Amino acid sequence: MNPSVAKFIPLIAAVAIVSWGSAYPVVRIALHDLPPIPLAALRYMIASIMALGWLAWKRPPFPAWRDWPRFIVCGAIGISLYNIFFNTGEVTVSAGAASLLISAAPLIAALLAVAFLGERLTFWGWIGSLLSFAGVVLIAEGQMGGISFGSGATLVFGAAVCGALYTTLQKKLVHRYGALPSICYILIIGAVLLSPWLPQALSALPHASISSWAAVLELGIFPAAIGYAAWAFVIGHLGAARGAGMLYLLPPTTLILAFLLTGEVPSSRTLIGGAIVMAGVFVTNIYGHPRRATRQGDAAQTDPGKA
Repeated sequence: MNPSVAKFIPLIAAVAIVSWGSAYPVVRIALHDLPPIPLAALRYMIASIMALGWLAWKRPPFPAWRDWPRFIVCGAIGISLYNIFFNTGEVTVSAGAASLLISAAPLIAALLAVAFLGERLTFWGWIGSLLSFAGVVLIAEGQMGGISFGSGATLVFGAAVCGALYTTLQKKLVHRYGALPSICYILIIGAVLLSPWLPQALSALPHASISSWAAVLELGIFPAAIGYAAWAFVIGHLGAARGAGMLYLLPPTTLILAFLLTGEVPSSRTLIGGAIVMAGVFVTNIYGHPRRATRQGDAAQTDPGKA
């Protein structure tokens, strides 16, 4: 690696982690004035404009028509449905708890690979899986509505499932077209699918507070656009296995930002449950895959627990 580039890797990785971590508390700020789904539509309209600008500037190869169904499914599940579940869930779920529930997404992706792609987990992989889901239940039971159907915690966990499905589906696209071009097309598709709620967002925005305006702009620019670009740069220079280790910093970063931005203090149940979830994800990613015991989480390659 070029030494002049290497010295900037920690800074660029920090930009990605802080950008993604900020989404959890900033969504809660924006929800004070905007409904959950229109907020998602407005956020991704901003992100899609930036993605279109990047595509017009870089002009990467246009995807083959045979790949467009996969792009559309990725946009529908990984952007539209994910954010519908996530934003609606965050109406009642704290930012810290949401980040810890979403952190189970790489583990869910690993289980999906076992179920549908023929991959295997070792004994420790299954132990890690059970450990993480125990942590998820502990966190969920401490939120309003608990783990009842349609509660905020179950909606956020539904977002984690969407994130895991998206991670699995987009791998072929990333291998074929690269991380950043693939993500740009997926962001644009997700924005188009959310566009029916855009008029409602635009009608609510004039009555919103300055903090909500700032929150919407931050969500569209940083987590949804700059965060992805920064992470693609890091992965491109470090590789997925080395870069994935940095993702364990995402939940603690979120907890700190939630305290600074909203004064949120996580409960002891949330902290204990989060520690259990992260321990399970760590065990599964490090020791859970045959012949990959020293590698770290492929499932988090390009879309790790984002919000």
